Amino acid sequence: MSIYVGVGGWDFDPWRGTFYPQGLAKTKQLDFAGRALTAIEINATYYKLQKPELFERWGRTVPEGFKFAIKASRFCTNRKVLGEAGEAMERFCGQGFTELGDKLGPILWQFMGTKQFDPDDFRAFLALLPRNQAGIPLHHVVEPRHESFRSPAFVEMCRAAGVTIVFAESDDYPCIADLSGDITYARLQKAREAEPLGYTDAELDHWAEIARTWQRGESPPGLCYATEPITTGPRETFVFFISGDKVRNPAAAQALIARL
Repeated sequence: MSIYVGVGGWDFDPWRGTFYPQGLAKTKQLDFAGRALTAIEINATYYKLQKPELFERWGRTVPEGFKFAIKASRFCTNRKVLGEAGEAMERFCGQGFTELGDKLGPILWQFMGTKQFDPDDFRAFLALLPRNQAGIPLHHVVEPRHESFRSPAFVEMCRAAGVTIVFAESDDYPCIADLSGDITYARLQKAREAEPLGYTDAELDHWAEIARTWQRGESPPGLCYATEPITTGPRETFVFFISGDKVRNPAAAQALIARL
């Protein structure tokens, strides 16, 4: 099982000269990022639907073995009643992201920090998630951002649905390290501009060891769990450097790739 490491998006002006070479055309940024990283989380899909031919072009631009995670539409997740998201979810899943082919990674469903855990409503939402689209299996990951989700009931619900809980390294959002679903998905959000690589060498060594532990299907010690830590079989693992001092995220991702 592979470990994929990347960042959110690929068009960020402060990366010009810090990640991208000066003078690199914007049309060449994804090609460059695809060779420097092993995954990217697409953010544009959160705001609006994209065209199938665009996904197909993105898939052609990156090398074999690269993965795109797709951030789900806000119209699916930013709503009072999640169980009523079926129509919006159908539109989102039908936009053509399967044109990425074997470059398609997980679908990230991120919830607002004000959204509290309502067991019945969230169970209804999980039941809406399609298991495949156009014959391609889908892997779903959920990122709650309210402390009420740090609950054994939430973890067991996701395990029963085969859905992965995002591990968030953040000062603002709950940390839930419990393994669920058949992959692991982490979003590390504490990069610091004062550190050339975003994190210290010791911190990057630490995250490399945690990523290997996840890859083996084990629960790393020292993280925050809502239930008793479990061991599963080997699993694909995704680690994204997101937010924080964003200018350092590509350097952090490259440094973690080097360690792995």
